[in-house]
Amino acid sequence: MRRRDFMSMLTGLAAAWPLAARAQSSAMPVIGFLHAGSQGENTKRLAAFLKGLGDGGFVEGRNVAIEYRWASGNNEQLPAMAADLIARKVALITTPGSTAAAVVAKAATATIPIVFSSGTDPVGLGLVASLSRPGGNATGITSLSAELAAKRLGLSRELVPKASRYFTLIKPSSELAAPFVHDLQEAATSLGIQIVVLKANTAGEIDRAFDSIPQSPGNVMVFGPEGFFYVRRAQIAELALWRAIPTVFDGRDYVEAGGLASYGPDFFNVMELTGGYVARVLKGAKPADLPVQQATKFELVINRKTAKTLRIEISPTLLATADEVIE
Repeated sequence: MRRRDFMSMLTGLAAAWPLAARAQSSAMPVIGFLHAGSQGENTKRLAAFLKGLGDGGFVEGRNVAIEYRWASGNNEQLPAMAADLIARKVALITTPGSTAAAVVAKAATATIPIVFSSGTDPVGLGLVASLSRPGGNATGITSLSAELAAKRLGLSRELVPKASRYFTLIKPSSELAAPFVHDLQEAATSLGIQIVVLKANTAGEIDRAFDSIPQSPGNVMVFGPEGFFYVRRAQIAELALWRAIPTVFDGRDYVEAGGLASYGPDFFNVMELTGGYVARVLKGAKPADLPVQQATKFELVINRKTAKTLRIEISPTLLATADEVIE
């Protein structure tokens, strides 16, 4: 090879190296984010997820991209959204704070890694083989929120000692409904209480469910986790106040919307843990080898303003044990 040709080849390679380096650096992993709720309703929770992801070394737009898919309470859209993410060849799918999305994602792919957070036992949902050894392409965080039904029922009795009629509202098609009702009925039986189960699959049916409750003192409603209701929490809180019904929920957002009280996992912590697990998978960890974590932080939140509106006197002891009292 002549010296002139050799030098031309070196010059061409030198010019190509920066281009190759830039191309490699621009090829960042893409996370498929699937959720049954809406972005606006989950701004704070999403921030917690991104914090966990950042603590794990991944910052959106810097070294990872995120494709968001929000069903905004229309769960029937989730399968198509999951299929779209799969077609885009995302590095993994995450469903933080959305059990319905987790079930859909697991049904949609057995190869793409999935990092979920689930409101009930993920083994019972078929997401993993066991908590310690997931064994497939999915792992994540479980808040076991549905299994806290007994705790919420006990809280409702403490808040409203003279309650005589207990109601709950479920979305019949939800994966969370059956375990929640089972545990609630079991707890009610042990306390000698009867629970009336009301059902709603649409916003209109929520209105009709409340209309079916007798307009007289002594009513109490206990809720379990449900993304469909979370999106419509303002509607539910307003209906409960209009009908003077004390309500106990699974998360603080309902109480901030006007509900009486909540007891459940610290969902911000759950979202942060989920983001951390996503980071671990992006770094090469296999979901099959990552045990499902269980939520360890739980909180009691009371809306004292709602209590005053409902003319409920909350004991100083209960107020003292609350993690937050909304005045």
